[in-house]
Amino acid sequence: MFWDPTFLLLIPAMIFAFYAQRRVSSAYGKYSQVGNMRGMTGYQAARHILHANGLTEVSVEEVGGKLSDHYDPRDKTVRLSSENYHQPSVAALSIAAHEVGHALQHAQGYAPLKLRHSILPVSNFGSMLAFPLAIIGLLFSAPSLISIGILVFTAVIAFHLVTLPVEFNASSRAIEQLTRHGLVAEREAREAKKVLNAAALTYVAAASMAVVNLIRLLILRNMADD
Repeated sequence: MFWDPTFLLLIPAMIFAFYAQRRVSSAYGKYSQVGNMRGMTGYQAARHILHANGLTEVSVEEVGGKLSDHYDPRDKTVRLSSENYHQPSVAALSIAAHEVGHALQHAQGYAPLKLRHSILPVSNFGSMLAFPLAIIGLLFSAPSLISIGILVFTAVIAFHLVTLPVEFNASSRAIEQLTRHGLVAEREAREAKKVLNAAALTYVAAASMAVVNLIRLLILRNMADD
């Protein structure tokens, strides 16, 4: 088996990613057990906010899986995991409002969201191709192949970096909408922020992992030069 010593660089990033996942699991687990004052399910909250902003063409659907919630701009659909779709909890309210935040971004032409969707296909391509090119380049002492891998991996870095403002902005919109329309009390707004801040940490961890992998590629290219 080929031993890549740069794997060691991943350890701190993996620990951070594990910590972020624990944080979001803990916050979600806690506040999914806390009912919201309005007794609104995630579905009802999403529909309320969409209607209040005139986005009646955006649909809200249930999707399988745990924390599989997302907004699909291709068919203007907010998809909520079953638990959040049906549950009248603070966590369900928070996550539903966050996904509607993406729908608001889409409707208002939020530039970072447009950029993220435009580079997604290239990012997926880069994440699959970069390290195979690097390993082949190292095995055959071909730094040019590793350089190509680094080049395509820049799309992955760009995707993760632009994801950060997209997600933070969606969370800010979520809290603002929940508060403006009286869907949460002051205490619940603070609890909702805890849920969304924990979720945001996972995106920071993903960006950190991408940066570490770029450093790995640069080290592998130097190894091939030697």
